[in-house]
Amino acid sequence: MLFTTVLFLVITTSLFSAASIPTPNHGRSFQQCFYSHYSNNHTQVVIPRNSPLYSPLLNSSIRNNRFVNSSSFDSWSKPEFIVTPTRESHIQATIICAKRSGFQVRTRSGGHDYEGLSYSSSTHQKFVLVDLSNFRSIEVDIENEIAWVETGATLGELYYRIAEKSRVHGFPAGSCPTVGVGGHFSGGGFGTIFRKYGLAADRVMDARIVDANGEIMDRNSMGEDLFWAIRGGGGASFGVILAWKVELVPVPEIVTIFSVSRIAEQGGLFLGRVKELLPLMEERFPELGLAAESSQEVSWIQSVMYFAGFAVNNISLKALLNRTSTFDGFFKAKSDYAREPISGLGLEGLFKRVLEQESSMLILTPYGGRTGEIPDSETPFPHRRGYIYMIQYIVTWDTEEETSLHMRWIRELYEYMAPYVSKAPRAAYYNYRDLDLGRNGKNDDSYERARIWGLKYFNGNFDRLVRVKTAVDPSNFFWNEQSIPVLAPH
Repeated sequence: MLFTTVLFLVITTSLFSAASIPTPNHGRSFQQCFYSHYSNNHTQVVIPRNSPLYSPLLNSSIRNNRFVNSSSFDSWSKPEFIVTPTRESHIQATIICAKRSGFQVRTRSGGHDYEGLSYSSSTHQKFVLVDLSNFRSIEVDIENEIAWVETGATLGELYYRIAEKSRVHGFPAGSCPTVGVGGHFSGGGFGTIFRKYGLAADRVMDARIVDANGEIMDRNSMGEDLFWAIRGGGGASFGVILAWKVELVPVPEIVTIFSVSRIAEQGGLFLGRVKELLPLMEERFPELGLAAESSQEVSWIQSVMYFAGFAVNNISLKALLNRTSTFDGFFKAKSDYAREPISGLGLEGLFKRVLEQESSMLILTPYGGRTGEIPDSETPFPHRRGYIYMIQYIVTWDTEEETSLHMRWIRELYEYMAPYVSKAPRAAYYNYRDLDLGRNGKNDDSYERARIWGLKYFNGNFDRLVRVKTAVDPSNFFWNEQSIPVLAPH
């Protein structure tokens, strides 16, 4: 259990301090360094590239075939080793031995990184992948309305464990059950009830992280600057997050889901009964003409199933525990934010382009509510007051031969939308990572270069993230193509 592991590490943390590991001889491998601290029963923790276990494990939670069945992906670097830790000290040893062996470290929680950066690199950088799929213990304390969630758990697993204990508690996170909490929480994390309760990151009360020196810290020992940074600034820039302590939120025993089909399908969730919803919709959105027969009263956890694409009444809640994605194809996504309503002319052109591309999706997520009441600087996630909705553009396809066609289509759509969305900067959502916005270079990871994409994700919070990164990881050990940069020494 999680709390047992924490107690164990109070005893073992000192074993893996940097000073306690002798400097390996030149050429001594990462494996030798790692296993010098463990007996033979840990031999399946580190998987080298020549192992028959390597490819199945690497591909096990890749959610986009652009990063599996693609010749263009062949030029990307794959991990030299995959580490599948079962205890926190494995992660400490991984970081220290990787540094001493000249490797960097990347971390994969659920594998939903839109650009595959949690398990691959567009440079020829040598790195070790820490796959956290075994790190998914969840301890739910209904009496105190909190939960400790290890970072390899999925949203579906978290929702299921909450529902095991209570019908009137939930958590404001995303609708895709196979998304890992590690990346989701550290990038912000929004879902169906975030207008009521804010983002997932807004409900994080504590965290445990392993830093670039292999030290384990909680909120108290890491300090408020680092704790601020990992709640929306992307945890992978700062260390390996082990677990989150989150605050649960109250939900009604009965909620209402509804769907309105016109030219396109529209769906929603209302935290209340149908009789409360219908007059409200008639007052605020009479154009939709919502009728009682288009609405259904369910429990909150059934609404989670609905938005995850499951049949509400005909499938067990245990479907939320399945970590296997049902999507098996290629995709590219981009994001935008609107501060003003898009004009009729702009919408006409947008819908025309989307309807011409049969394999595209357009998702408009209304903002405001509690999310807009929280100051922009409270967490690194800055898209709050003044933003009326977020737009996600997605296009999918089936074969590699279609890749260039669909990539060109979505980039042209994004260019078309420029006059109708936020400007200076044109905002984007960090959890919908997009390398088209810019990237750190192999030989140029300067502040100036990173600022191009950093302001889009973090706006005025970017500079503070850079200062925190420089303080906690001055050697830039935790690097990727869109990691927070460090300031050059003066």
